[in-house]
Amino acid sequence: MPEAPLSRGAHHPPTAVPREQPPPTATRTTAAAGPPGLLTSLAPLLAEWLPRQRWFAGKGRPVTGFALVSATELLPWRASGGTPGLLHLLVRAQQPEPPGHRHGFGCGHRRGAAASDCYQLLLGARPALPPPLAPALIGRPSGGPLDGQTVYEALADPRLTTLLLERLRTPGRLGPLRFVREPSSAIPSALAPRVMTAEQSNSSVVYGDTFILKLFRRVSPGTNPDLELPLALARTSCARVPAPAAWFEAEPPAEGAGPRPEPFTLGLLQPFLAGSRDGWQLALDALAAGGGFTDAARALGHATAEVHLAMARALPISVLRRPQIEHLAAAMSERLDSAAAAVPALQPYRTALHGAYEDLAALGRAGRTWAAQRIHGDLHLGQALLTGGGGGGGGQWSLIDFEGEPSRPLAERRRPQPPVRDIAGMLRSFDYAAAVGRPAHPQEWADRTRAAYCAGYAEASGTDPRDEPELLRAHETDKAVYEVLYEARHRPDWLSVPMTAIHRLAATRG
Repeated sequence: MPEAPLSRGAHHPPTAVPREQPPPTATRTTAAAGPPGLLTSLAPLLAEWLPRQRWFAGKGRPVTGFALVSATELLPWRASGGTPGLLHLLVRAQQPEPPGHRHGFGCGHRRGAAASDCYQLLLGARPALPPPLAPALIGRPSGGPLDGQTVYEALADPRLTTLLLERLRTPGRLGPLRFVREPSSAIPSALAPRVMTAEQSNSSVVYGDTFILKLFRRVSPGTNPDLELPLALARTSCARVPAPAAWFEAEPPAEGAGPRPEPFTLGLLQPFLAGSRDGWQLALDALAAGGGFTDAARALGHATAEVHLAMARALPISVLRRPQIEHLAAAMSERLDSAAAAVPALQPYRTALHGAYEDLAALGRAGRTWAAQRIHGDLHLGQALLTGGGGGGGGQWSLIDFEGEPSRPLAERRRPQPPVRDIAGMLRSFDYAAAVGRPAHPQEWADRTRAAYCAGYAEASGTDPRDEPELLRAHETDKAVYEVLYEARHRPDWLSVPMTAIHRLAATRG
């Protein structure tokens, strides 16, 4: 039977994942009523290409199958000629559960089933690739609607990234995709695109030093906080966060008799802060020059407080009472036990670190309460940009990347939390800067910088995070434990950085 042409906006539900896993060398594909042969022909290419991408979350585990969520032809291709085609895919990659995986915390799949993450792919198609696009090659499908075409990473092609901007300039729908533009935003045409090459968990394209398009690679139903929070802040006139100019999303198909899932947030266009520098590089430059970072840290603390206050005005807040505080402490304890099982270096510190969480739980039992609100969720020096000011206390600090920790479930990232979690993340970032920059007295440099940041936060908010030592210590300990696990898995040479903090925190009692 001949292959049917790929229809625009073809939209197909993912099929249930089989309970029994095929052998690691096999790859299953499930396209439901999708374009015949499309996913089958792409699967061998994606199984090899996808795990090599920086943003692929399932490294170290075989891809055992794919399921097509949606396929949308953004630009038709021709079997001959020089015009490239552009295909948008949402594909679930099925993999075995990671070793030591624990259910019950929003992992997104049932016990005994394969883990399944949904990825956004943008594929270009040409009969042959010109030499500049050779590094973007994915492969040549055999059979299916793309038979005879060369498939490649579309973001490497300026013609196709320009098309993405044009879609955002003109709101509307295309199959399951919906493009939205803020009425007040002015988006010029013909802005030259360039892909950012820095390692990150998503992909970004800068257009003419005017806008930056962030494409979320690992997606799930629900509004991504990186869109939700900047939109809410823009309506409070908060100048510390670039306001969204446009975005696009996909409406997933209904699964069974239940309600239709929320749309997937796929991409976000925001103003590009040309000439800005991130706090991480500024801190390292200050260390290399033998100088301090206290003025900049104080100003950054002020900016953080302004953003927290604006989010508290724009979005609902809640109160953490005894049940919530005990649950928070218990979750931290469980993360510690899980990390210690994976990283033996943590074992000698477990009792003392559990003490930090018990101190927090004891305050809850004694009637202490804390406010919870929407926060940044993954705040560190790399998420803060300084425009102007030369790296000192002048200039304008902005906060970016409100996605939160991508490894955590979306529902958890959207949950109100104590603002001190953001503060703890930034304090840990100062410790990292001191360890990498290697001043004569790293801990003294970090302590001065941490104190300046907290002082700036207190000046703007009226609340000094150091006045809540049990809450701050518990969150900083939780962050350091996360860092230990991350470094042990991904950067073993850096493990000493969070382990130094673990030693200090274990010796501290609130």
